[in-house]
Amino acid sequence: MFKLLKKSPTSARIGLGIILLNVFVCIFAPVISPYGETDVVGDVWEHWSAEYPLGTDHLGRDLLTRLFYGARNTIAMALLITALSFTLGIVTGFLAAVTGGWVDMGLSRLVDILMAFPTLILALMVLSILGCSAPVLIVVIALLDCTRVYRLSRAIAMDIEVMDYVEVAKLRGEGLGWIMGHEVLPNALPPLVAEFGLRFCFVFLFISALSFLGLGIQPPTADWGGMVRENAGAITFGILTPLFPAGAIAFLTIGVNLVVDWFLRRTSELREAV
Repeated sequence: MFKLLKKSPTSARIGLGIILLNVFVCIFAPVISPYGETDVVGDVWEHWSAEYPLGTDHLGRDLLTRLFYGARNTIAMALLITALSFTLGIVTGFLAAVTGGWVDMGLSRLVDILMAFPTLILALMVLSILGCSAPVLIVVIALLDCTRVYRLSRAIAMDIEVMDYVEVAKLRGEGLGWIMGHEVLPNALPPLVAEFGLRFCFVFLFISALSFLGLGIQPPTADWGGMVRENAGAITFGILTPLFPAGAIAFLTIGVNLVVDWFLRRTSELREAV
């Protein structure tokens, strides 16, 4: 791993550094935060000072503390949703490609129906009816996002499924689960890993957008998208408070994309070398 990082371009190292910084903040947020997540410690929208390094928000809470806890809540939820959507999408996509027939037809038509609706509008409708609790938010976004993963994994699996080694496995009498796990999945990993990073960015931004609209992570839980919405009025008075959570969102998105771009280039070079 060290040799791989040593050979990586500067952009990939910067991206990895951004990701590791956010991971550190997520894990140690309660330790490095100067105050509690919901503690009101000063006046509304106080300026930067030694006591409040980034000032305070619209309720007088320390903004730096809210940023640390917001990273923990937003990134953890985005990672959980992405993992769940990938599990559903990969399993159903591989199943449709390997099985074929009515299974492929039924799953593909169901995915087409879900993808026919704009994702944000459909999510807003469902969340308005079912509520905005964390379990509902996770399940709804994961189901909507797994449709994209399904299309990709199905397309990749259909190319792999016709290979000779898969046919040999079928002739040996291997089961469907064994073929999907031992033959299809290992050969589909590079594009799926890259897609995981891209889908994480999408989910991360999607959660922030929902929170900005008031249907994402609910107050008083810290969330970067919600922090932008709550402090948007500060711009009118020339206060930069909402720019900090907005910048944190952009900062992490850029970091993940830098690593994903390097990974895609590296896997492409390996395929060309082979």
